[in-house]
Amino acid sequence: MVDMPAQLPRRQGQRPARSAPPPPRHTRGAPRHYAALDLGTNNCRLLIARPQGDGFAVVDAFSRIVRLGEGLAAHGALSDAAIERTIAALRVCADKLKRRNVRLARSVATEACRRASNGADFIARVREETGIHLDIISAEEEARLAVLGCHALLEPGSGPALVFDIGGGSTELVLIDADTTVPRVRDWHSAPWGVVSLTESAGGGNDAAERANAYRRMRALVTESFAPFAARLPKVTGTRRLLGTSGTVTTLASVHLELERYDRAQVDGLIAPAAAMRAISQELAGMSLAERAQLPCIGRERADLVVAGCAILEGILDLWPAERLGVADRGIREGILRRLMETGA
Repeated sequence: MVDMPAQLPRRQGQRPARSAPPPPRHTRGAPRHYAALDLGTNNCRLLIARPQGDGFAVVDAFSRIVRLGEGLAAHGALSDAAIERTIAALRVCADKLKRRNVRLARSVATEACRRASNGADFIARVREETGIHLDIISAEEEARLAVLGCHALLEPGSGPALVFDIGGGSTELVLIDADTTVPRVRDWHSAPWGVVSLTESAGGGNDAAERANAYRRMRALVTESFAPFAARLPKVTGTRRLLGTSGTVTTLASVHLELERYDRAQVDGLIAPAAAMRAISQELAGMSLAERAQLPCIGRERADLVVAGCAILEGILDLWPAERLGVADRGIREGILRRLMETGA
Protein backbone atom coordinates (compact mmCIF):
# COMPACT_ATOMS: atom_id res chain seq x y z
CA MET A 1 0.00 0.00 0.00
CA VAL A 2 1.41 3.42 -0.93
CA ASP A 3 2.44 5.56 2.02
CA MET A 4 -0.14 8.26 2.72
CA PRO A 5 -0.57 10.71 5.57
CA ALA A 6 -3.15 9.76 8.17
CA GLN A 7 -4.64 13.23 7.83
CA LEU A 8 -5.98 13.16 4.29
CA PRO A 9 -7.91 15.67 2.23
CA ARG A 10 -11.52 14.71 1.65
CA ARG A 11 -11.71 11.88 -0.85
CA GLN A 12 -13.97 11.88 -3.88
CA GLY A 13 -17.49 10.92 -2.87
CA GLN A 14 -16.96 11.73 0.81
CA ARG A 15 -19.63 14.09 2.07
CA PRO A 16 -18.39 17.37 3.53
CA ALA A 17 -18.93 18.33 7.13
CA ARG A 18 -22.20 20.10 7.68
CA SER A 19 -22.91 23.41 9.32
CA ALA A 20 -24.99 22.94 12.41
CA PRO A 21 -28.42 24.58 12.75
CA PRO A 22 -28.23 28.29 13.69
CA PRO A 23 -27.79 28.65 17.45
CA PRO A 24 -30.40 30.33 19.63
CA ARG A 25 -30.09 34.12 19.75
CA HIS A 26 -28.77 34.23 23.27
CA THR A 27 -25.69 32.18 22.25
CA ARG A 28 -24.62 34.42 19.36
CA GLY A 29 -21.20 35.89 20.01
CA ALA A 30 -20.18 32.94 22.19
CA PRO A 31 -17.05 30.93 21.29
CA ARG A 32 -17.50 28.79 18.18
CA HIS A 33 -17.76 25.07 18.81
CA TYR A 34 -17.23 22.01 16.64
CA ALA A 35 -18.92 18.64 17.06
CA ALA A 36 -18.11 15.03 16.16
CA LEU A 37 -20.57 12.16 16.51
CA ASP A 38 -19.50 8.54 16.15
CA LEU A 39 -22.29 5.98 15.87
CA GLY A 40 -20.78 2.53 16.12
CA THR A 41 -22.17 -0.97 16.34
CA ASN A 42 -22.24 -0.77 20.13
CA ASN A 43 -21.93 2.88 21.18
CA CYS A 44 -23.23 6.32 20.32
CA ARG A 45 -20.71 9.00 21.25
CA LEU A 46 -20.71 12.76 20.82
CA LEU A 47 -17.94 15.28 21.48
CA ILE A 48 -18.32 19.06 21.30
CA ALA A 49 -15.16 21.15 21.55
CA ARG A 50 -13.62 24.53 20.85
CA PRO A 51 -10.12 25.20 19.47
CA GLN A 52 -7.45 25.75 22.09
CA GLY A 53 -3.78 26.16 21.26
CA ASP A 54 -2.63 23.31 19.03
CA GLY A 55 -5.61 21.18 20.02
CA PHE A 56 -9.04 21.66 21.49
CA ALA A 57 -10.92 21.84 24.76
CA VAL A 58 -13.97 19.64 25.29
CA VAL A 59 -17.07 21.59 26.29
CA ASP A 60 -19.65 18.80 26.19
CA ALA A 61 -19.76 15.05 25.66
CA PHE A 62 -22.23 12.18 25.55
CA SER A 63 -21.82 8.41 25.42
CA ARG A 64 -24.39 5.66 25.56
CA ILE A 65 -24.28 1.93 24.81
CA VAL A 66 -27.05 1.45 22.22
CA ARG A 67 -26.10 -1.93 20.69
CA LEU A 68 -27.26 -0.87 17.24
CA GLY A 69 -25.77 -4.03 15.74
CA GLU A 70 -27.49 -6.44 18.13
CA GLY A 71 -28.80 -9.40 16.10
CA LEU A 72 -27.21 -8.14 12.89
CA ALA A 73 -25.00 -11.22 12.46
CA ALA A 74 -28.03 -13.50 12.49
CA HIS A 75 -30.57 -11.43 10.56
CA GLY A 76 -28.53 -9.08 8.36
CA ALA A 77 -30.65 -6.09 9.38
CA LEU A 78 -30.93 -3.60 12.23
CA SER A 79 -33.69 -4.66 14.62
CA ASP A 80 -36.59 -2.40 15.55
CA ALA A 81 -35.54 -2.40 19.21
CA ALA A 82 -31.95 -1.45 18.37
CA ILE A 83 -33.15 1.34 16.08
CA GLU A 84 -35.42 2.77 18.78
CA ARG A 85 -32.61 2.70 21.39
CA THR A 86 -30.26 4.42 19.00
CA ILE A 87 -32.68 7.13 17.89
CA ALA A 88 -33.41 7.90 21.55
CA ALA A 89 -29.69 8.46 22.11
CA LEU A 90 -29.39 10.54 18.94
CA ARG A 91 -32.22 12.78 20.13
CA VAL A 92 -30.09 13.58 23.18
CA CYS A 93 -27.19 14.40 20.86
CA ALA A 94 -29.41 16.61 18.69
CA ASP A 95 -30.52 18.53 21.77
CA LYS A 96 -26.91 19.11 22.83
CA LEU A 97 -26.02 20.35 19.34
CA LYS A 98 -28.86 22.84 19.44
CA ARG A 99 -27.89 24.13 22.89
CA ARG A 100 -24.25 24.76 21.89
CA ASN A 101 -22.95 27.35 19.47
CA VAL A 102 -21.68 24.68 17.08
CA ARG A 103 -19.99 26.08 13.99
CA LEU A 104 -19.40 22.83 12.12
CA ALA A 105 -20.34 19.21 12.83
CA ARG A 106 -19.74 15.82 11.29
CA SER A 107 -21.63 12.67 12.24
CA VAL A 108 -20.48 9.25 11.06
CA ALA A 109 -21.81 5.70 11.20
CA THR A 110 -19.61 2.63 10.88
CA GLU A 111 -19.80 -1.16 10.54
CA ALA A 112 -23.40 -1.83 11.60
CA CYS A 113 -24.76 0.62 9.05
CA ARG A 114 -22.28 -0.54 6.40
CA ARG A 115 -23.43 -4.13 6.79
CA ALA A 116 -27.16 -3.83 7.49
CA SER A 117 -29.62 -4.29 4.62
CA ASN A 118 -31.74 -1.50 6.10
CA GLY A 119 -28.82 0.78 6.91
CA ALA A 120 -29.82 3.44 4.36
CA ASP A 121 -33.42 3.46 5.62
CA PHE A 122 -32.18 3.91 9.16
CA ILE A 123 -29.97 6.85 8.12
CA ALA A 124 -32.96 8.50 6.43
CA ARG A 125 -35.13 8.02 9.52
CA VAL A 126 -32.44 9.52 11.78
CA ARG A 127 -32.27 12.59 9.57
CA GLU A 128 -36.04 12.99 9.54
CA GLU A 129 -36.56 12.51 13.28
CA THR A 130 -33.46 14.16 14.76
CA GLY A 131 -32.05 16.41 12.04
CA ILE A 132 -28.68 14.63 12.29
CA HIS A 133 -27.06 13.80 8.93
CA LEU A 134 -25.14 10.54 9.40
CA ASP A 135 -22.48 9.62 6.84
CA ILE A 136 -21.69 5.91 6.53
CA ILE A 137 -17.91 5.94 6.26
CA SER A 138 -15.67 3.24 4.83
CA ALA A 139 -13.55 0.98 7.00
CA GLU A 140 -10.46 2.73 5.61
CA GLU A 141 -11.64 6.17 6.66
CA GLU A 142 -12.65 4.80 10.04
CA ALA A 143 -9.12 3.47 10.54
CA ARG A 144 -7.47 6.70 9.45
CA LEU A 145 -9.68 8.85 11.69
CA ALA A 146 -8.85 6.63 14.67
CA VAL A 147 -5.12 7.07 14.00
CA LEU A 148 -5.51 10.82 13.61
CA GLY A 149 -7.33 11.00 16.93
CA CYS A 150 -4.96 8.96 19.09
CA HIS A 151 -1.47 8.72 17.55
CA ALA A 152 -0.10 11.39 19.91
CA LEU A 153 -0.16 8.76 22.68
CA LEU A 154 2.31 6.43 20.95
CA GLU A 155 5.46 5.68 22.89
CA PRO A 156 8.54 7.53 21.60
CA GLY A 157 10.63 5.40 19.30
CA SER A 158 11.49 4.62 15.72
CA GLY A 159 10.24 2.17 13.15
CA PRO A 160 6.68 1.14 12.35
CA ALA A 161 3.94 1.07 14.98
CA LEU A 162 0.58 -0.66 15.05
CA VAL A 163 -2.59 1.19 16.03
CA PHE A 164 -5.83 -0.73 16.47
CA ASP A 165 -9.48 0.00 17.16
CA ILE A 166 -11.68 -2.84 18.43
CA GLY A 167 -15.23 -1.85 17.58
CA GLY A 168 -18.58 -3.48 17.96
CA GLY A 169 -18.80 -4.89 14.44
CA SER A 170 -15.23 -4.78 13.13
CA THR A 171 -11.62 -4.27 14.16
CA GLU A 172 -9.32 -1.88 12.32
CA LEU A 173 -5.55 -2.42 12.27
CA VAL A 174 -3.26 0.33 10.97
CA LEU A 175 0.49 0.07 10.45
CA ILE A 176 2.05 3.52 10.58
CA ASP A 177 5.39 5.29 10.41
CA ALA A 178 5.19 7.66 13.36
CA ASP A 179 8.61 9.31 13.17
CA THR A 180 7.06 12.60 12.03
CA THR A 181 4.42 14.92 13.50
CA VAL A 182 1.74 13.54 11.18
CA PRO A 183 2.02 9.73 10.95
CA ARG A 184 2.10 8.05 7.57
CA VAL A 185 -0.10 5.01 6.98
CA ARG A 186 1.86 2.12 5.51
CA ASP A 187 -0.91 -0.49 5.50
CA TRP A 188 -4.30 -1.14 7.07
CA HIS A 189 -6.73 -3.99 7.52
CA SER A 190 -10.36 -4.26 8.62
CA ALA A 191 -11.43 -7.56 10.16
CA PRO A 192 -15.16 -8.38 10.30
CA TRP A 193 -15.10 -9.11 14.02
CA GLY A 194 -15.94 -6.70 16.82
CA VAL A 195 -17.21 -7.35 20.32
CA VAL A 196 -20.85 -7.63 19.22
CA SER A 197 -20.42 -9.64 16.02
CA LEU A 198 -17.91 -12.06 17.55
CA THR A 199 -20.01 -12.60 20.69
CA GLU A 200 -23.12 -13.36 18.64
CA SER A 201 -21.24 -15.70 16.30
CA ALA A 202 -19.07 -17.68 18.71
CA GLY A 203 -19.55 -16.56 22.32
CA GLY A 204 -21.39 -18.08 25.24
CA GLY A 205 -20.93 -21.04 27.57
CA ASN A 206 -22.62 -22.04 30.81
CA ASP A 207 -19.77 -23.90 32.45
CA ALA A 208 -15.98 -23.67 32.44
CA ALA A 209 -15.52 -26.19 29.62
CA GLU A 210 -18.05 -24.49 27.35
CA ARG A 211 -16.55 -21.08 28.04
CA ALA A 212 -13.08 -22.37 27.19
CA ASN A 213 -14.33 -23.87 23.92
CA ALA A 214 -16.11 -20.64 23.01
CA TYR A 215 -12.97 -18.63 23.68
CA ARG A 216 -10.92 -20.97 21.49
CA ARG A 217 -13.48 -20.53 18.68
CA MET A 218 -13.31 -16.77 18.97
CA ARG A 219 -9.51 -16.78 19.00
CA ALA A 220 -9.44 -18.99 15.90
CA LEU A 221 -11.87 -16.75 14.00
CA VAL A 222 -9.83 -13.68 14.86
CA THR A 223 -6.55 -15.29 13.84
CA GLU A 224 -8.05 -16.35 10.51
CA SER A 225 -9.39 -12.86 9.82
CA PHE A 226 -5.99 -11.27 10.60
CA ALA A 227 -4.04 -13.69 8.37
CA PRO A 228 -3.93 -11.54 5.18
CA PHE A 229 -2.59 -8.59 7.16
CA ALA A 230 -0.14 -10.78 9.08
CA ALA A 231 1.37 -11.94 5.78
CA ARG A 232 2.09 -8.32 4.79
CA LEU A 233 3.63 -7.13 8.05
CA PRO A 234 7.34 -6.22 7.90
CA LYS A 235 9.99 -7.82 10.05
CA VAL A 236 10.82 -5.61 13.02
CA THR A 237 14.16 -5.90 14.80
CA GLY A 238 13.73 -3.18 17.43
CA THR A 239 11.06 -2.42 19.99
CA ARG A 240 7.53 -2.82 18.71
CA ARG A 241 5.12 -0.02 19.54
CA LEU A 242 1.43 -0.80 19.99
CA LEU A 243 -1.48 1.52 20.71
CA GLY A 244 -5.12 0.56 21.16
CA THR A 245 -8.26 2.69 21.18
CA SER A 246 -11.52 1.04 22.17
CA GLY A 247 -13.78 0.19 25.05
CA THR A 248 -12.00 -3.15 25.33
CA VAL A 249 -8.55 -1.71 26.03
CA THR A 250 -9.83 1.03 28.35
CA THR A 251 -11.88 -1.51 30.29
CA LEU A 252 -8.96 -3.93 30.64
CA ALA A 253 -6.72 -1.02 31.63
CA SER A 254 -9.19 -0.17 34.41
CA VAL A 255 -9.07 -3.77 35.63
CA HIS A 256 -5.27 -3.68 35.46
CA LEU A 257 -5.21 -0.52 37.58
CA GLU A 258 -7.80 -2.02 39.98
CA LEU A 259 -10.00 1.07 39.69
CA GLU A 260 -13.26 1.13 41.62
CA ARG A 261 -14.78 3.36 38.94
CA TYR A 262 -13.62 4.42 35.51
CA ASP A 263 -11.18 7.35 35.51
CA ARG A 264 -10.19 8.68 32.10
CA ALA A 265 -7.31 10.67 33.60
CA GLN A 266 -5.63 7.45 34.73
CA VAL A 267 -6.47 5.36 31.66
CA ASP A 268 -5.88 7.66 28.68
CA GLY A 269 -2.17 7.48 27.89
CA LEU A 270 -1.44 4.50 30.13
CA ILE A 271 1.36 2.19 29.02
CA ALA A 272 0.59 -1.30 30.35
CA PRO A 273 2.66 -4.50 30.17
CA ALA A 274 1.27 -6.60 27.33
CA ALA A 275 1.72 -9.75 29.40
CA ALA A 276 -0.51 -8.29 32.13
CA MET A 277 -3.23 -7.38 29.64
CA ARG A 278 -3.09 -10.89 28.17
CA ALA A 279 -3.34 -12.45 31.63
CA ILE A 280 -6.39 -10.31 32.45
CA SER A 281 -7.98 -11.33 29.14
CA GLN A 282 -7.57 -15.01 29.89
CA GLU A 283 -8.84 -14.60 33.44
CA LEU A 284 -12.00 -12.78 32.27
CA ALA A 285 -12.61 -15.41 29.60
CA GLY A 286 -12.73 -18.09 32.28
CA MET A 287 -15.24 -16.25 34.47
CA SER A 288 -18.98 -16.66 34.35
CA LEU A 289 -21.17 -13.83 33.16
CA ALA A 290 -22.27 -13.13 36.73
CA GLU A 291 -18.68 -13.01 37.97
CA ARG A 292 -17.65 -10.53 35.27
CA ALA A 293 -20.69 -8.37 35.99
CA GLN A 294 -19.53 -7.95 39.58
CA LEU A 295 -16.19 -6.44 38.57
CA PRO A 296 -15.83 -2.65 38.80
CA CYS A 297 -15.56 -0.93 35.39
CA ILE A 298 -17.17 -3.94 33.65
CA GLY A 299 -20.59 -4.32 35.19
CA ARG A 300 -23.70 -5.72 33.54
CA GLU A 301 -23.47 -3.55 30.41
CA ARG A 302 -20.07 -4.92 29.36
CA ALA A 303 -20.01 -8.35 30.99
CA ASP A 304 -21.29 -10.26 27.96
CA LEU A 305 -19.16 -8.48 25.33
CA VAL A 306 -15.81 -8.06 27.06
CA VAL A 307 -14.68 -11.65 26.41
CA ALA A 308 -14.90 -11.18 22.64
CA GLY A 309 -12.80 -8.04 23.06
CA CYS A 310 -10.26 -10.10 25.01
CA ALA A 311 -10.08 -12.67 22.20
CA ILE A 312 -9.48 -9.91 19.65
CA LEU A 313 -6.83 -8.27 21.81
CA GLU A 314 -4.98 -11.56 22.24
CA GLY A 315 -5.06 -12.00 18.47
CA ILE A 316 -3.48 -8.57 18.07
CA LEU A 317 -0.80 -9.38 20.65
CA ASP A 318 -0.01 -12.55 18.68
CA LEU A 319 0.13 -10.55 15.47
CA TRP A 320 2.32 -7.77 16.85
CA PRO A 321 4.10 -9.11 19.96
CA ALA A 322 4.95 -5.85 21.68
CA GLU A 323 6.17 -5.79 25.27
CA ARG A 324 3.90 -2.89 26.17
CA LEU A 325 0.45 -1.72 25.14
CA GLY A 326 -0.50 1.93 24.93
CA VAL A 327 -4.11 2.73 25.89
CA ALA A 328 -6.08 5.59 24.34
CA ASP A 329 -9.46 6.85 25.48
CA ARG A 330 -9.73 8.83 22.25
CA GLY A 331 -10.11 7.97 18.58
CA ILE A 332 -12.58 8.64 15.78
CA ARG A 333 -14.33 11.63 17.35
CA GLU A 334 -11.03 13.32 18.13
CA GLY A 335 -9.83 12.59 14.60
CA ILE A 336 -12.96 14.18 13.16
CA LEU A 337 -12.55 17.26 15.36
CA ARG A 338 -8.93 17.74 14.36
CA ARG A 339 -9.81 17.49 10.70
CA LEU A 340 -12.76 19.89 11.07
CA MET A 341 -10.66 22.49 12.89
CA GLU A 342 -7.72 22.23 10.50
CA THR A 343 -9.43 21.79 7.13
CA GLY A 344 -13.13 22.38 7.67
CA ALA A 345 -13.99 18.98 6.17
